Amino acid sequence: MSRRTEQHPDPADPRIGAPFFSTWRVGTPERQRQAVEAIGRTWERQPWPSDDLLGYHVYAGHDGDTLLHYSQWRSEQAFEAFVKTHRRERVDEIDTAVPGIERVEIGRYRHYRSRGREGAAAPAPGCVVIVDIRFDGPDEDRQRAWVDAVLEALASEPEAHPGGISAHFHLSTDGTRVLNYAEWESAQAHIDAMAAPGEGVGSASEQWQRVQNWPGLLPSGSVSRYDHVLGLTP
Repeated sequence: MSRRTEQHPDPADPRIGAPFFSTWRVGTPERQRQAVEAIGRTWERQPWPSDDLLGYHVYAGHDGDTLLHYSQWRSEQAFEAFVKTHRRERVDEIDTAVPGIERVEIGRYRHYRSRGREGAAAPAPGCVVIVDIRFDGPDEDRQRAWVDAVLEALASEPEAHPGGISAHFHLSTDGTRVLNYAEWESAQAHIDAMAAPGEGVGSASEQWQRVQNWPGLLPSGSVSRYDHVLGLTP
């Protein structure tokens, strides 16, 4: 059976061979809450679908509309087997409880690199920030090189911005996107960091200018803040 957990996932867990990120639009904060409860009830009533699913986590967007789903699979093959045998009944039960959910997309990724605080133990995240970066075509080498450049830029800052906990970079399997799953102490800490160039995130340094003007980088990326609202484990 499934059990609920308040513990945040570890995106750097080496057992995760196929992380999936998907987005739903539900319309209002009330429908966000209703959908999360419907997901929890549905999963708790049914057997855990596979030993190859390490965890399933849901996040409520600060926009009051979206839900982000993060599932940690050992392999894509295991996920495909779940889709064929177990997914439909769960989807139907959730849609009966909360009609009209728009399932926007599901992205297939591989974890590439992570960066976290050094020294003292990190606090529990108060906010998860998803940074979605898009390129003008598939190129795995470019994905990796861009992430490497971001980490070099972060390392070049004299002091990290207070409130940042970790950054976990994922490469889409189609070679066109990078997703950064970033943990922050609070949403306000991230807002302050974004509004104060030079103090840790995206300052006007040469390293950050290089990141922001990378060849093939599209302007269609996004930055979204979320709260972890549901964790499910075996």
